[in-house]
Amino acid sequence: MIATALAQHTYKQHMMIMGCQFDITVIAEDQEQADYFIDTAVNEMRRIERLISSWDPKSQTSAINRNAGIRPVSVDQELFNLIRRALALSMVTDGAFDISYGSMDRIWKFDGSLTEMPEAQQIAQSVALVGYEKVHIQAQDTSVYLEKAGMKIGFGAIGKGYAADKAKALLQSMGCK
Repeated sequence: MIATALAQHTYKQHMMIMGCQFDITVIAEDQEQADYFIDTAVNEMRRIERLISSWDPKSQTSAINRNAGIRPVSVDQELFNLIRRALALSMVTDGAFDISYGSMDRIWKFDGSLTEMPEAQQIAQSVALVGYEKVHIQAQDTSVYLEKAGMKIGFGAIGKGYAADKAKALLQSMGCK
């Protein structure tokens, strides 16, 4: 008797995670296995969202932002590595990518509610709080310090891709295609 491989099928799920639409596609033997893989991916992305969210007051990112200009904040190694990576991207792009853009959200609304341009003085005050070179990290205690009060870091430009990459790697480590 010849052994046959179990049939593999493509399963997709569309959902909102991190304020963004994601399509998760997996190859699985059946719906139960597909649901397990998709749930695993979603849980991983939500874990990362809790780590990097600047909207969640309990996140380490919020703690960094609250302590801007006050004191360094020790963070998990994973968050520290992501911040170090973001700072490296900031350097390579001469600041075109800048993790410290977060303070701009006080005047620039990207949710469609902005109806008029902010005043020049508001823009100048907000821009003064941006600058990746004002974000200081210390590897020995995985701490992050924002040099000026009012500064904020944010992961809007890098966080979703990071979460997707981590979910993909986790699924692949489980044998999912």
